[in-house]
Amino acid sequence: MIDQKLTSFSLQGQHKQFMKPAKLNLVSLMDIFTILVFFLLLNSGSNEILKVNKDLTLPDSTAQVEPSETTTVLITDEDILVDGRPVATMEDVVNGNGLIAGLQQELGFLASKRTELTEEEKVLGRSVTILGDQEVPYEILKRVMLTCAKANYRDLSLAVSRVAGGGA
Repeated sequence: MIDQKLTSFSLQGQHKQFMKPAKLNLVSLMDIFTILVFFLLLNSGSNEILKVNKDLTLPDSTAQVEPSETTTVLITDEDILVDGRPVATMEDVVNGNGLIAGLQQELGFLASKRTELTEEEKVLGRSVTILGDQEVPYEILKRVMLTCAKANYRDLSLAVSRVAGGGA
């Protein structure tokens, strides 16, 4: 008899325990959504496609065409960088002549990562945007462009600052 009472009592206790309404912890859920909102805000489309160092002064232009996202070659006073990675020092570039070995090697590596070309890339070559101060000597700019062309990056664009004015 006592065993039956204990059994029925414990079943009633369990039944009451399962009948309680579930509690939802909203704090954790709100934290997740807050992080998600910040992530989406930071990684959504950007207004500035090309990130330019503050110490560079790009040439001015009245071009109306927006730049597209491509491989970028940045020419600074000390280095040449491809997508933010240094590939050659300016000292090596000035002392050498002909192609820039580090630049050609990096562009070849990037090309090997994406082997399929679009029809436009087959005709024009891969796209690259060159960013350099307006004071970069023409000889260095010419060697950078020649190296890019030899690595099948023939669709060259030079980054400029857009100024208000004419243009078609």
